[in-house]
Amino acid sequence: MGAPDRSADAQVEDAVPLSAGAPASIAGLRSTAEAAENAIPAEPFELDDDFSGLACAEGLMTVAGFGSLLSETSARSTFPQLRNFRQGRLRGWRRVFAHQCDIFFARGIARPETREVSSLSVEEHPGSEIVVSLFEVEASPSSVAAFIEREHEFRFMAVEPLHFDSGTPLGRFAVVCARWDDDSYRRRRCPPHEWQRRYGKHGVERIWTDGVLPCRVYLRHCVLAAQRLGSAAFESFLDETYLADRATTVRQHLAANPEILQELPPPSLIGRYSG
Repeated sequence: MGAPDRSADAQVEDAVPLSAGAPASIAGLRSTAEAAENAIPAEPFELDDDFSGLACAEGLMTVAGFGSLLSETSARSTFPQLRNFRQGRLRGWRRVFAHQCDIFFARGIARPETREVSSLSVEEHPGSEIVVSLFEVEASPSSVAAFIEREHEFRFMAVEPLHFDSGTPLGRFAVVCARWDDDSYRRRRCPPHEWQRRYGKHGVERIWTDGVLPCRVYLRHCVLAAQRLGSAAFESFLDETYLADRATTVRQHLAANPEILQELPPPSLIGRYSG
């Protein structure tokens, strides 16, 4: 993989302003001094399934990754044409393992007998702050549709991240995959035939539930991804990611189950689930 084109990155930095749908009070970019003093990101809002208002004039949208997308390798396997991969921060949100994921059942890495079936989402939580990855991708209708197909069970939120080093707001929104609930998911995006195709055939009755534990293969993948992104991302993932009880951190869970990090994925999935 070649070195990133920093001049192109700089153009992206300037090209993705806060969306036109944002409140008028934050529509313009803040001055550096004001942002540094206040460090208050814009109010998040829920996106429709067209991601209306998220794209910039260049037709790009910013994605905030918090689990497997902390890995640039993993991100590029999903978004080969991504631009300007870097670290950022997300204030007022925390990571939580609290929902079942159909792809884990399809790939044979879910363990329903031990409840180790959960994937990762973020949820609003005042006082929390997590390290995330940020990058730009094409925001065409087909790209948005493909994004939703991959991340089907989530509530998509527009959030304003912070610069990693300065902690000041970026001045634009990013899409993040947030916690939802079964009733809203079924009503808006997953009618009965789709539910059966994705979950019913695996015997899953509810996906957004607190009665689950992290999928072991996926948890290991996310830990390795965070470690490779850097020490701040690694510590953030260990201490600012929670199990469904919202009390046990990933660090504590791994201390109690250290063998998780030693267990390799199935041979066919080593390239996909190795950070």
